[in-house]
Amino acid sequence: MIDKTILHRLFCRHYSEMIHLARTLLYDDEEAEDAVQDVFVRLLECDILPAEDKARAYLMTAVRNGCVNRIKRKALAEQFRELYSLDAEADWQHAEQRLATLQAIGDYAESHLPEPHRTIFRLRFQEDLKLKDIASRLDMNLKTVFKYLSQSIQSVKEQFKP
Repeated sequence: MIDKTILHRLFCRHYSEMIHLARTLLYDDEEAEDAVQDVFVRLLECDILPAEDKARAYLMTAVRNGCVNRIKRKALAEQFRELYSLDAEADWQHAEQRLATLQAIGDYAESHLPEPHRTIFRLRFQEDLKLKDIASRLDMNLKTVFKYLSQSIQSVKEQFKP
């Protein structure tokens, strides 16, 4: 059984950073709070705590993954309709086609790009990080990150060219 004081200490130490990340990813305070709460509930249920020196990385990754899962669960078309209420049917059909293409590109990248290409592609286009931030996060040379991203984009272009 997990000592609840240790879990509480983790909560107090990392909550503000976790909630900030969740709000940044979800743009919804209630969803963000739920995502962070889910991380601690899962920790309590699985009865395993991360190592002290890796707790921050574990918690931040868990929040990020939980937010990504929440975003994926929402219907993309529904999100799109909420953000862009298009009046013209032709515009709506064009927007849905574009949305479907973007979803197909994301699916292709996840299933066909090798590592680290897939991670770099995801960080650039899903998390909207700059190349230098990706290089820093992955502890890679900036030129290497650029090369991998260029190769990934070329692969996607070849797959989806008209």
